[in-house]
Amino acid sequence: MSDITIYHNPRCSNSRGALELLRSRGIEPVIIEYVKQPLSVAELTALVARIGLPVRELLRTKEAMYQELHLDDPGLSAQQLIEAVAAHPVLLNRPIVVTRKGAALCRPPERVLELLS
Repeated sequence: MSDITIYHNPRCSNSRGALELLRSRGIEPVIIEYVKQPLSVAELTALVARIGLPVRELLRTKEAMYQELHLDDPGLSAQQLIEAVAAHPVLLNRPIVVTRKGAALCRPPERVLELLS
């Protein structure tokens, strides 16, 4: 089993690019298609903590659901945002890659290389 995990959406070019960069280096990561296999609130909370960014920075602000749920409201807590992502996984930006070295939102996909060395 790989010690690298990618939270992946195959419909996303950045996500496909990061996966291809890993595979081109002989790495077959654990692939979690988080839209098909939504993360729980606890899993999201742990992932956000591992990345070390505010959850707001991991949201897809151009997603229609973001507007519909009024997630741009600065009064919403991190917990409320995480609960929204748990209920609507399409709101999570991608790809997120986790390695022993750390975790990052890999936009652009080349950011995945920083997690390998």
